[in-house]
Amino acid sequence: MANSGFSIGYIAPPAVQRFALAAVGFTVLLLLIFVGLDAFQPPTAAFAAAGEGDWARQASYIAAFIVILIAALQHRGLSAVHAVPAGMAVLLCWCLASAFWSTEPIVVFRRAGLEVVIVTALCFSVDTLGAERAFRIWRWLLAAVLLVNFLSIPLIPAARHLAGESGDPGLVGDWRGLYGHKNIAGAVCAITAILFLFARIGWRNWIGIAVAIAACVFLVMTRSKTSLGLLPLAVAAGLAYRIFWRDGLSRAILATGGVLLLAAAILVAVMDGGVLRHLLEDPQEFTGRTAIWTAELGYIRDHPFLGSGFGTFADSGGLSPLHNYAGGAWVESAAHGHDGYLQLLVTIGGIGFVLAMLALVIEPLRRFWALDWDEDGFKPMLFALFVFLILHNVMESDFLEGDSVTWAALVLAIAALANRDHKSLTGSF
Repeated sequence: MANSGFSIGYIAPPAVQRFALAAVGFTVLLLLIFVGLDAFQPPTAAFAAAGEGDWARQASYIAAFIVILIAALQHRGLSAVHAVPAGMAVLLCWCLASAFWSTEPIVVFRRAGLEVVIVTALCFSVDTLGAERAFRIWRWLLAAVLLVNFLSIPLIPAARHLAGESGDPGLVGDWRGLYGHKNIAGAVCAITAILFLFARIGWRNWIGIAVAIAACVFLVMTRSKTSLGLLPLAVAAGLAYRIFWRDGLSRAILATGGVLLLAAAILVAVMDGGVLRHLLEDPQEFTGRTAIWTAELGYIRDHPFLGSGFGTFADSGGLSPLHNYAGGAWVESAAHGHDGYLQLLVTIGGIGFVLAMLALVIEPLRRFWALDWDEDGFKPMLFALFVFLILHNVMESDFLEGDSVTWAALVLAIAALANRDHKSLTGSF
């Protein structure tokens, strides 16, 4: 008598195959972003490769995108395009359109095209896998990166900033692990700490807390001032969100307090304007950022609406739009503008800036405004991550920065918010 439960070979259900395919593609994508093809290279070599256009890197991203796209189409068919939030889609279209008025349309098309590939691949991955599963994969990949970074310090000289590799002797000895610069390593450590602090791993999250502490130790050794200063603020924001975002009254009190705190900070800055002016006028302050900011403001004043074209600021050498607004050879070697908001205005203009703020700040805040009934720590984690990345752009340029680790983190946070909202509306995973 035949056994109806017997089969010669096991064939995984389509859903399992789809999730496995998406997980593989997503893991490869994360490895490309958070490890890359130039691990342990000094920053000059990494920046040079990015400026010239690394075809191996671009081909790797396209390959990962194809795998993720196949899984996304199997999951939702052509409606998979809805995984990319509408505001983000419009913003990406504007970035591509900027090639028509840019003096370097080929650069714009190449970099904007890669941006579209990376953003859509990240959004498709979160939509296919689900936000929680995608973040679980990301969390443990970051833990592996942290372990490699620690092991590299005694074994690989390039895991620290070396003498003579840059014009800033203050960098010598700072830990950077497998990354090209301490600030990148610092940002990754801060992101790792946030993802593990709000997780539920082991008994009362003691494993998560241990990993977060280790990430903070490495962060301190990087001496990345921006990440060191912003991480406590971001964690406090996430904890406040988790505690108070339970009812309308608590939400109103917390929101009012946040507005009053912001107003007080602006008032102090206005009343102490002499110190602020000194900081902005002294090119030695903020490790040279003010010279870049001054040149950016000059360009924005003369080109307020359209900008120079997406991707024409960073690693563009003699093509930099700031050539007529700043003196010195640093213009040709500038990797970014040290302020994401100003760099948006320079590259995609005032119109693009408005589109970016709607897609990257206003729309996520609208989703965060809804009360959090899940009590699982996931949305507070997203809020802490969001606060860190939005504030990080005040001193660094993360918005629309290709495969930047901080930009990828922001896209993942926005995609997770959208996925959670879709899940709550449809009742499906």
